[in-house]
Amino acid sequence: MKISIWLGGAITAVSIALSGLAAHAQKAGGTLVMLVQPEPPSLASYISTSGPIGLVAPKIYDGLLDYDKDLKGIPSLAESWEVSDDGKTVTFNLRQGVKWHDGEPFTSADVQFTVMEVLRKVHPRGPNSFKEVTSIDTPDDHTAVFNLANPAPYMMRSLGAYESPMVPKHLLDGQDVKSASLANNPVGTGPFKFVEWKKGQFIRLDKNEEYWKEGLPYLDRIVGRFIPDASTRAAAMENGEVHYGAYGAIPNVDVVRLRELDSIGVTTDGYAMINPVSLIEFNTTEPPFDKPEIRQAISMAIDRQFLIDNIWFGYGNPATSALSSSYAATGLYAPGMPNYPANADIEAAVKILDDAGIAPDADGVRAKAVLDLIPYGEDWRRAGEYMKQALGDIGIELELRYEDVPTWLKRVYADYDFRMNVNYFYQLPDPVLGVHRHYGTDQIRQGTHFVNSSRYSNPKLDQLLADGAREANAETRSAMYKEIQEILANDLPVVNLFEMKFLTVYNSKLKGHDLSGFGAYGSFDQVWFDD
Repeated sequence: MKISIWLGGAITAVSIALSGLAAHAQKAGGTLVMLVQPEPPSLASYISTSGPIGLVAPKIYDGLLDYDKDLKGIPSLAESWEVSDDGKTVTFNLRQGVKWHDGEPFTSADVQFTVMEVLRKVHPRGPNSFKEVTSIDTPDDHTAVFNLANPAPYMMRSLGAYESPMVPKHLLDGQDVKSASLANNPVGTGPFKFVEWKKGQFIRLDKNEEYWKEGLPYLDRIVGRFIPDASTRAAAMENGEVHYGAYGAIPNVDVVRLRELDSIGVTTDGYAMINPVSLIEFNTTEPPFDKPEIRQAISMAIDRQFLIDNIWFGYGNPATSALSSSYAATGLYAPGMPNYPANADIEAAVKILDDAGIAPDADGVRAKAVLDLIPYGEDWRRAGEYMKQALGDIGIELELRYEDVPTWLKRVYADYDFRMNVNYFYQLPDPVLGVHRHYGTDQIRQGTHFVNSSRYSNPKLDQLLADGAREANAETRSAMYKEIQEILANDLPVVNLFEMKFLTVYNSKLKGHDLSGFGAYGSFDQVWFDD
């Protein structure tokens, strides 16, 4: 097999072998029971990046590329690719003989349709990931040529099954993509076929016997179980009823106990591709959070280290900017931003409010608001209780609201019916992919999940974001992102809380689940049980 890799404008052909296929230790068969917490609103990963969808959909859909644990692109539906010297043309040579689960052939027309008509239009991050793609040529069924207005090296990090699933044109063309039946009856090219969704109980996927990777997948079946109660999830993991739980499915308070068992493994691997950051989103269009001063005061009053130590049991780092410190290696992260203390500074928070004329009433209350909590488990409820107490210390009275996932998504991203929202976002390997969607005016996209629900708009910042996406000079780009972080540290439409370290808890007999850079969001085509 040949793959073309772009190295500084030069095209180098190297031969690689798909890892794991020649190994003899892997055993075929078995049913993997994994926790999917909470129950997903749909399986339309091309519309929503809701975490529970990400656990299931990449087992059904493939991307053009996959990524190893070092985040290097490896072939998937694209057998090889070439980038032109000027970076404005990317040619993907597609794998032949691939079939959709309904038996129809996968072709370049599916790639063109997926990117131009689906991901660029309705995916939360697609408009940024593919913003430079002006057209896609399909000279034959197995060649897709991406034509770019400007070089976009970050795009090559966004082509996995989780981020950019290839979808079947013949089942979506001519339909309203957001309401099409494919959302709950997915048809992909991946290692597992969708079989059944029993609401409130489980999703069942069965082995794709015609998968294009010969000999894979090893498993006969994957069952994603929905178990609302956290202690019941922990007990199910302990007694072997379930084999795998990621993204906080097992609360950290239980992980501390379970990790001592020989039958249980715990790892923080598998999250390098996503760079998760917990945060507060504000509705910046209505009082009281239309004033940056109250947002600054809230950021100063939150004890980030307390959240990490007491709710997430030490797994995390205090946020210090709009960008994760993980970007330090790229030169884009700027430390020392204002309004981001690791520990609460109540005195400074009160002074900010006083100086802004946000005075307390006779009962000491300066503002009231409902705090909407992401409905992803007990840790977030506990975080809400802490924030209610902490903000009460500066005269901000909170009421907590915890709803099911579809209701919460609709409230925040469709209806804009919220004041404060505790959430987390994936910043991904480049800020163009994961950060810009939070702040750009063009990312105020009502009805699209995990974009600019704050409706923050700053023309100067918009220009910096656009320039930063196109800038090739590393030093110049670094200066641009420092200015971006300075603006956002003062305006604070979003207050980052801490850089998350998710835990994956698994049965020690389960092997091969940690091969992809996407971890739990991987395909699981090489997962197997060692009896």
